[in-house]
Amino acid sequence: MTMTVRGPGRLVGTVVLNGAKNSALRLLAASLLTREPVSLANFPEELLDVGTHLDMISALGKSIRRTADHQVEIGEEGALRTDLRWQGRSIRNTLLILGALTARFGCGAVPLPGGCKLGDRKYDLHVMLLERLGARVWEEGDYLYAEAPGGVTGADVELPIRSTGATENAILVGTLARGTTRVWNPHIRPEILDLIALLRKMGARITVYGQEHIEIIGVDGLHGAEHRVMADNMEAITWLVAAVITEGDIEILDFPYNDLDVVLAHLRAAGAKLYRGENALIVRGGRCYPIEISTGPHPGINSDVQPILAAWAAKARGESRIIDLRFPGRYQYADEMQRMGVTCTVTGDILRIQGRGGGLTGAEVRAVDLRAGAALALCGLVADGETRITDAWQIARGYVGFVDKLRSLGASVSAA
Repeated sequence: MTMTVRGPGRLVGTVVLNGAKNSALRLLAASLLTREPVSLANFPEELLDVGTHLDMISALGKSIRRTADHQVEIGEEGALRTDLRWQGRSIRNTLLILGALTARFGCGAVPLPGGCKLGDRKYDLHVMLLERLGARVWEEGDYLYAEAPGGVTGADVELPIRSTGATENAILVGTLARGTTRVWNPHIRPEILDLIALLRKMGARITVYGQEHIEIIGVDGLHGAEHRVMADNMEAITWLVAAVITEGDIEILDFPYNDLDVVLAHLRAAGAKLYRGENALIVRGGRCYPIEISTGPHPGINSDVQPILAAWAAKARGESRIIDLRFPGRYQYADEMQRMGVTCTVTGDILRIQGRGGGLTGAEVRAVDLRAGAALALCGLVADGETRITDAWQIARGYVGFVDKLRSLGASVSAA
């Protein structure tokens, strides 16, 4: 898939946020913990990664029923498989599928994880926590296996780094473990709190003690529940940045203020003109000043945000610095931005961008991952001429109707 953006253009209008990909995927994994129906509203089923995950749990034997606009019900009409035999594209969420299957059935097998290539993303923490909770884990071919014939057992899990995925997997497995599981040094972020909210509705006993630890008291079984997927904070930041760099005027509905305090503070200080409505954020342009940000655990700036902020820095005048200590290899998109006239260098963990207040030129670039693709599209909005983004299917992994929403805001964009 190739996306073509013709700039420069000014974005004006209203945009409604969809449910968050990074939450929806975790909620689907949670649905494997019960045979009773789990109903999810504001569900972004059009996303490529979400569709892949739905197909995966269908392959295990779950039923998927669309009950309304952006609402699905995951049911179970027969016995589930515990081995996910999958020939399609893999995603990193297979690790959570493995955890859920092992917790409920005492065994599981999934393809080795895929997803974005963000530097050295291993899965040793997932293996560690499963072993800590009593499972045996091994690789065989392109698959990862786990078994706990007597069931998983609660234990203290100490994470050496604040890992989102490992925190989620420990929570999922701990819900059905015998005894109490405590996850120390967890990554408490909005998507994890959304997962916990659903699990509590399903009967899980989970207590969060700030960023120190999470306590999960295992139960014998979980029941069905209804839940609304949280709004996508990454989509929210994308439209915010798009409004400012194009000197536009956008109202973003269902804006998740509480999840984005730190990012909003940085962008206000860097020239964004933001006005809070009752259930919306109004962005009336502004001027892009250089930024200096470092990614970190919530409530800090999420690593996913930094490619989008690099598009901001490309429009600013002066030097911006972006430091990503979690995924230092996540600057591959900088080479693509250089094709459009962005001056940038990578030194160790620091990406330096020398903004000229604009002056970008359309070019052919490649979306090396999901957020990189969105960032290149933003650069295309302010560049002179035509920007062609190859591998733009990456963007569809995390944004519902990205091209249609851009068009509704006045952008000249097409995809084929």
